[in-house]
Amino acid sequence: MRKFKRVVLKLSGEALAGKQGFGIDPQIVESIASQIKDVYNEGIEVAVVVGGGNIWRGLSGSAKGMDRTTADYMGMLATVMNSLALQDALEKIDVKTRVQSAIEMRQIAEPYIRRRAVRHLEKARVVIFAAGTGNPYFSTDTTAALRAAEIEADVILMAKKNTDGVYDSDPNANPDAIKFETLEYIEVIKRGLAVMDTTATSLCMDNKIPLVVFNIDEPGNILRAARGEDIGTIVGGTK
Repeated sequence: MRKFKRVVLKLSGEALAGKQGFGIDPQIVESIASQIKDVYNEGIEVAVVVGGGNIWRGLSGSAKGMDRTTADYMGMLATVMNSLALQDALEKIDVKTRVQSAIEMRQIAEPYIRRRAVRHLEKARVVIFAAGTGNPYFSTDTTAALRAAEIEADVILMAKKNTDGVYDSDPNANPDAIKFETLEYIEVIKRGLAVMDTTATSLCMDNKIPLVVFNIDEPGNILRAARGEDIGTIVGGTK
């Protein structure tokens, strides 16, 4: 069992919405913050990337006729709202936290500066990366892969709802779906498995960043994944 030193936790926006499926559920955010604190208390450096799908999805707006670039920028702003909610929950339980935004908004977040982010981590602060990469056409999956490469994280912890790993088909639709214990990134691309988008997957593969895909619905799983316990599916690494 390997305990990681520095991790990037990737959360979907939907993870913050709870059963209501949209918006921000304060109880769910508090629960996730508490789990992050458990990792923090282990002395593991934690950076977080949160999606914005509980508030707005750029692709959905684009599909309905909105300009894709405008729709994507709106999605980035949604991730900032989620990041501030998570920061608030963490600081209420005495976890020092900084939000760094790829889009400058000095009144509410620091601008993303790689060296400053690394320094925060070294000083035992949780860093939340908001506003994606700051560019349209890139997902928050790609943000997680890019930031993990930049800060030299040991692993990306990919927290998923309603699934405990990567399967060869949708386990909710196919009861005979087979779960993978380990996978190579090239297999993910070739099989078209819905782990990350292709850009993010290629970035992880090129930079040899392993990925742990696990179920966030079970309390304590974030800590188990950060400790390197046998959980979920590992992509680009070994159990």
